[in-house]
Amino acid sequence: MSEPRIIDLRSDTVTLPSEAMRRAIYEAPLGDDVFGEDPTVRRLEAMAADRTGKEAALLVASGTMSNLVAIMTHCERGDEAICGSEAHVLHYEVAGAAGVAGVQLRPVANDARGRMDPAEVEATIRGENVHMPRTSLLLLENTHNRCSGAAIPLADIEELSAIAHRHGARVHIDGARIFNAALALNTTVAELAAPADSIGFCLSKGLGAPVGSVLCGSAEFIARARKMRKVLGGGMRQAGIVAAAGVYALERMVDRLAEDHENAKALARGLAGLPVVRLDPETIDTNIVIFEALGDWRGFMRSLKDAGVLASSPRPGFIRMVTHFGIERADIDEALERARHAAAAVA
Repeated sequence: MSEPRIIDLRSDTVTLPSEAMRRAIYEAPLGDDVFGEDPTVRRLEAMAADRTGKEAALLVASGTMSNLVAIMTHCERGDEAICGSEAHVLHYEVAGAAGVAGVQLRPVANDARGRMDPAEVEATIRGENVHMPRTSLLLLENTHNRCSGAAIPLADIEELSAIAHRHGARVHIDGARIFNAALALNTTVAELAAPADSIGFCLSKGLGAPVGSVLCGSAEFIARARKMRKVLGGGMRQAGIVAAAGVYALERMVDRLAEDHENAKALARGLAGLPVVRLDPETIDTNIVIFEALGDWRGFMRSLKDAGVLASSPRPGFIRMVTHFGIERADIDEALERARHAAAAVA
């Protein structure tokens, strides 16, 4: 018997570029970006700055590099940055803030919706003291990866940014999926980014590009960030090959994110009906579905994999599925049917 067709819901990073995107990459005019001469990179950076409402932008290799460059640009060695307890920069970026930038991360609790208590954030900011590091940066995340892709409302960003600025700290948004957040909140990326000093977003997730992220901020910030990118080996020369996919994505792949959100909600509703799943479908804002698997959760994941449905686990007892370009509604229906059989196998 043939193996079942794989339905890969591990992450929206597994997307493959469409034929039209591949053609745009092939046809892109190129130059040396380190010399500032790649026209496709310049076009992408101008588009990104416009979309985020910032003065300038910088193409980087990844979201992790975007966050690290932002930390290195905003902070001095020995400084401290506040982040959420569930932040991507804290869990998945190999302690780059400390190991490379020399910046200590100090977490404040995220609730189940990825939000932070403003009073706790303010209490965590350190005053001037010879014994303590300077709190120079507040790191926010939108959407919130480990909190089921929750979209953080503008009011929260405004309040937290105002607190940080009042104490002389800067604000950076890890906006890897900020276009998903804007869609879910019925607003624009520029509005969500306005309170912050910088924001980075990924091209390689829901937007479907094969690689790359863009860091956006003031012209002065980006000028300094460009040097930090160089420190990290991020000068990519004829980077228009990467940027062309980003241009295509911003022009043609943003509106289709609504399909991912609809598919995620359908997936959540179906999973919630399984006896081995604890999940409230109303908590799903965007394209990430995280649910508690009751009982033998590892066995459930193995059964899903055997059935050709790939998922991941953000922490013990929980399973994560992400909808994305290349996953259609029929794939969701098929994944749910296979999940029913997998659940029965471990019940």
